[in-house]
Amino acid sequence: MRLVFFAAAIWLFYIYLGYPLILAVLAWRSRIRLILSEEQFPLVSVLLAARNEERDIGWKIAETLGWDYPADKLELLVASDASDDRTDEIVSTIKDPRLTLIRMDRRGGKVRALNRLAGIARGEILFFTDANAHIGPDALRLLARHFADERVGCVTGNSRSVAKSEAQAVAATAGLYRRYESMLKNLESALGSVLNCDGAIFCMRAALFQQLSPKLANDLETPMRLGAAGWKIVYEPDAIVLERDTSSPLEELRRQRRMCAQGMTAMFVLRGVFGGLRGWQFVSHKLLRWLSLIPMAAALVSSVALGGESALYAGALIVQAIFYGMAAAGLAMAVAGRDVARIVSVPFYVMLGLVAAQIGVFDAVIGRQFDVWESAAMSRGTAETPAARSVAAEVSPDGD
Repeated sequence: MRLVFFAAAIWLFYIYLGYPLILAVLAWRSRIRLILSEEQFPLVSVLLAARNEERDIGWKIAETLGWDYPADKLELLVASDASDDRTDEIVSTIKDPRLTLIRMDRRGGKVRALNRLAGIARGEILFFTDANAHIGPDALRLLARHFADERVGCVTGNSRSVAKSEAQAVAATAGLYRRYESMLKNLESALGSVLNCDGAIFCMRAALFQQLSPKLANDLETPMRLGAAGWKIVYEPDAIVLERDTSSPLEELRRQRRMCAQGMTAMFVLRGVFGGLRGWQFVSHKLLRWLSLIPMAAALVSSVALGGESALYAGALIVQAIFYGMAAAGLAMAVAGRDVARIVSVPFYVMLGLVAAQIGVFDAVIGRQFDVWESAAMSRGTAETPAARSVAAEVSPDGD
């Protein structure tokens, strides 16, 4: 049992602390120096897949076309994935030669919509984003400057929660997670090897685009393929995207389940590119974390068995009991339809994410696919921030 306890402890320590520490050492020894150019203005095609996005599509288009970027170097392509609300109507009322609407009469999912748009894009750079994502006016300039270096194939930005959601327990926990992920991306970027992009804000060289697999998440498939081909994948922390987190635990579980299932499926489908540095990163950053319930269960069982032997095991058991007790309290609040109290939100949402990941791994093993899914309803709708309100005001719900 002692071996089980220490093996579980080492596993958990490695994925949350050991991996970033090793990255820090590698970044210190092998940091790459990239060329940046503030005068880098390639033609950019913004690709946006939309499915029933009537609450967000108007301000999203106005915000995008208003970016601080040369107007003649920007086009926005919107694919309506068989939307049956007012999405198409709203887009059609916006008269701007840089905007193109493609209607998909049969629903095919986000990835198929992006493939369709990439086929007609004119840009040297493809910019991927989501309909509910607020992106600052200078973000594209910040991302585009990295392509002055011919080694760079893909650049991703920095995701944050919008202000309204920050008061919610789920957003507070998501904020901690995002800060941790931002730290990892900074370290990976120092090696030119960011593992995965943020689907709401990343761009790539159009010449490198390959048809995306509907089975996979494009923000993981693209950097994995480009990284395996030797291209640098970098992170621009000052290119900010604001997203509204869902306040529904059930929606969050479904979202994380889908993401983990697509990630595991990527490991099977792209097994030929999971080698070397990138393979080690995937196992350390993703796979071992998704399987965290295994060492957590082993640590709990071994702590119970060894609790009477020493203060170490007894203390470990007490810490785990407090953690799982707080998570259980959060679950009871969620089941009762109450807001999860902030004091128990972190243990609850950590366990929610890990359970979702474990289910997602199982989904991938049995071959379940998520090429078509419903967006989290509670993450939609115009965000209540000054920037969001000013953007939303430019396009009214009536499309005026």
